[in-house]
Amino acid sequence: MTTLRTEPVQRGLGNLARAGLDWRAFVQAATDLLAVAVPHDAACIGPVDPDTGLLTGSEKRNLGDELDAEFLQHEYVTDEVNLFRTLARRPHPVGILAEDTAGDPRRSSRHRDMFVPHWSLDHEMRASGLSDGTPWAAIAVYRSGATSGFSPAEADFLARVAPVIAVGVRAGLVTDAVGAPGAAPVGPAVLVVEPDNTVSLLSPAAEARVAELGGRGWDALPTPVAAITAAARALADGRLGTVPRLRVRTRAGEWLVVHAAPLAGPDGRPRQVVVTIEEARPPEIVPLVVAAFGLTGREQDVVAGVLQGESTQEIGRALHLSPWTVQDHLKAVFEKAGVGSRRELVARVFFDHYAPRMSDRLAPRGFFAHA
Repeated sequence: MTTLRTEPVQRGLGNLARAGLDWRAFVQAATDLLAVAVPHDAACIGPVDPDTGLLTGSEKRNLGDELDAEFLQHEYVTDEVNLFRTLARRPHPVGILAEDTAGDPRRSSRHRDMFVPHWSLDHEMRASGLSDGTPWAAIAVYRSGATSGFSPAEADFLARVAPVIAVGVRAGLVTDAVGAPGAAPVGPAVLVVEPDNTVSLLSPAAEARVAELGGRGWDALPTPVAAITAAARALADGRLGTVPRLRVRTRAGEWLVVHAAPLAGPDGRPRQVVVTIEEARPPEIVPLVVAAFGLTGREQDVVAGVLQGESTQEIGRALHLSPWTVQDHLKAVFEKAGVGSRRELVARVFFDHYAPRMSDRLAPRGFFAHA
């Protein structure tokens, strides 16, 4: 790997991250560019909920979808090497499987049970994509046994570009929706997942929600549902301290919140997992949307005041800032959010969540009711 190959790739990734692509289009283009500097036979990159670190989607290259649930079981339930949440805590958030298993990658169950027998992929390198210390992306590349493994130089390069990929994924989460919203599902969206990851109970609304997230009803769980199901099992095993939840955006631009909890039988042993999917309320989504603009902590404080209708003077008094400093922060916010005024900023945050449901009527609690 030479500087002649890596510098244009790093610049190209930076340009892509600022190109206004939705996250899927960004990841597809970024994977092509990454392959120039770090050749690989397969890859998978996806966004994670920055609060929980749970995967909310994935774009794959030369990998099938049939083992998604098993992959997430390895990621959240079993003792594994180079978990994304572990990499996120490292100063150097990249791991080469062969190095981190002292030359014995079979110590990794996902390597032993999935990637070698199913895809003949012997070499793995993973990274957590962080921006401002917060994880936004999970990155993994693979090579077959017919090629050499990943080098420390390639790991260093991936460590340099992982934050750029994180910025591109983060920005892509608040890019305009790529599809039109369908009719809102009627009734609660609830499904029950068995230990073998089959669905035993599925409400009509859940079937619609699963389809919106890329799944196939009874037959295949979408990544967000499979991830949170695995996290619920980790909760039952004592590996996770809180009931898992994640926020995810559908292709039509609607934000959803997914919750999961393990169900126990009469003997107290956990068996099934119940998953609920519901429309996200503004308090759950506005912080994520604002963070996705790449704002500093102080800029987010200023935006909070703007969203509450406060004047420049009121924001300044609350934050102990001069009006001129508030205006400087607002200029930076407008540039990062791609807007030119307070009104446009409020509309950008508001319509990012509400626009997909604008044709629905309002419920008494102020949120959108199903027609």
